[in-house]
Amino acid sequence: MGKKAGTPAKKAKRKDAFRDFVETVVTAVVLALILRAFVIQTFRIPSGSMEDTLLVGDFLVVNKFIYGIKVPFTDTRLPGIREPRYGDVIVFQYPNPDPRGRKENYVKRCIGTEGDIVELKNNVLYLNGERKDESFIKLKPPTPRWADYGPIKVPKDSLFMMGDNRNWSADSRDWGFMDKTLMKGKAVGIYWSWDGKTKRPRFERLFDVIR
Repeated sequence: MGKKAGTPAKKAKRKDAFRDFVETVVTAVVLALILRAFVIQTFRIPSGSMEDTLLVGDFLVVNKFIYGIKVPFTDTRLPGIREPRYGDVIVFQYPNPDPRGRKENYVKRCIGTEGDIVELKNNVLYLNGERKDESFIKLKPPTPRWADYGPIKVPKDSLFMMGDNRNWSADSRDWGFMDKTLMKGKAVGIYWSWDGKTKRPRFERLFDVIR
């Protein structure tokens, strides 16, 4: 008995459909990798140094485009939308290299940019001699030695970074200025939050905009 008519056509159609599916998946993966490398990236908060703005277990969306895209494997950064400024929450590579070669990401708030004079008096920030009323900071005891700091001038191509949980943050008061080549991007929102203590999601924090 002969083969059914149209079988080769059906096989060809299935083959075309499979090829279309593979091409779609590959295209989606490539686009996702491009977005991750050049535009957005996700980041998990590992410590409490940014409480209560950011909590341990928050997962962030980071805009890598705003300060300029960093060319992979180089320190070259393409022109961005704007420069970092006071108040930006920035993800960056920790300035001091890990002895084991591990490149750890940090997240802190930008307090001073190139040329700014930064000074703390009993945990009150003075930027270029002007007192800043920082509603976002948390002052959890004990008060550390660096509650009084400076005045100090931010050098060229550098930023002065501090955590919002001001007394419990290892930041520029401890490890120095952050070179702008280490920036990963600006933290813009929380897309997921997990409370490790209660083992439950924090649904109230989902899609919060970071300010």
